[in-house]
Amino acid sequence: MRHTYACPLRWSDMDAFGHVNNAVFVRYLEEARIDFMDRLAPGNGSVSFTGGSVVARHEIDYVRPLVHRHAPVTVELWVTKISAASMTVAYEVKDEETLYLRASTVVVPYDFEAERPRRLTAEEKAYLKEYLDDAAQSKGAVAG
Repeated sequence: MRHTYACPLRWSDMDAFGHVNNAVFVRYLEEARIDFMDRLAPGNGSVSFTGGSVVARHEIDYVRPLVHRHAPVTVELWVTKISAASMTVAYEVKDEETLYLRASTVVVPYDFEAERPRRLTAEEKAYLKEYLDDAAQSKGAVAG
């Protein structure tokens, strides 16, 4: 299953060449990832996904320039790997006809009070598994 986020484009996202600046795409990915994590937080007193997280790695392939328009762009996000203390999410930024970007991010849950990474809880892993792509599941992308 994939999480879908409708990301609005802002006039200030454009660079001098008239398309979305490469650094702005990282903000689009962040917005989609935060929306994804907020929707996964189960509520009812659970603390899952309510702490912090840090980005350990971004990998981005820019496929095609994106120019300003009033319609939002779609950011699809899914999980490709779940380990004991991190997860990897993949993204596609696109619309109905065009793929603009493919990316992945390694995210580490982080305890800001203790100032150190923490392990994913069983509850968090269960939620993330719902978004684990089929190819990753067949390769055993869930660890510890």
